[in-house]
Amino acid sequence: MKIVNFALLAGVAGLLAACCESSVVEPSDLNDQRVFFAFNSAEISEEAENNLLGQSLYMKNHEDTKIQIAGNCDERGSTEYNLALGARRANAAKAVLVNDGIAASRISTISYGKERPLVKGTGEDVWKYNRNATTTVK
Repeated sequence: MKIVNFALLAGVAGLLAACCESSVVEPSDLNDQRVFFAFNSAEISEEAENNLLGQSLYMKNHEDTKIQIAGNCDERGSTEYNLALGARRANAAKAVLVNDGIAASRISTISYGKERPLVKGTGEDVWKYNRNATTTVK
C-alpha cells in the first residue's frame, strides 16, 4: 500500500513540475534582446516579463554589465507622442529589472520613438516588430 501511495505522490509531483515550469531563460548575450508591446501601450506582457527576468538573471551573473534600454514605436502618431511612448516602454522594461533586484544605476533608458524602425514597411505585420524595447550592453 505504501508503494502505491509513493508512486501516486511521485506522479502528482511530476505533473506539478511540468505545469509550473518557468519560462525564464538566461540569454547568452544581452545585445539586441527585445520585448514587444501592443499598440499604444507600455504594458509589459507575460512573455516580455519572462524575457526581462532572463535579462535580470544575466545581469545578476555578470555584475559588471551595464545596459541601455531603447524604447521604440511604430510609424503611427506624431513624433512627440512616439518619443513619450518610447520612453514609457523603456522605463517599464527597466522597472521589471529594478524590481527584480538590479541596481537602477546599471540601466539607462532612451527613446527613439518612431525614428529607428526594426522593420521597414507599413501594416500590422511590420508595426508589431517596431513596438519594442531593445537592450544593448554599454
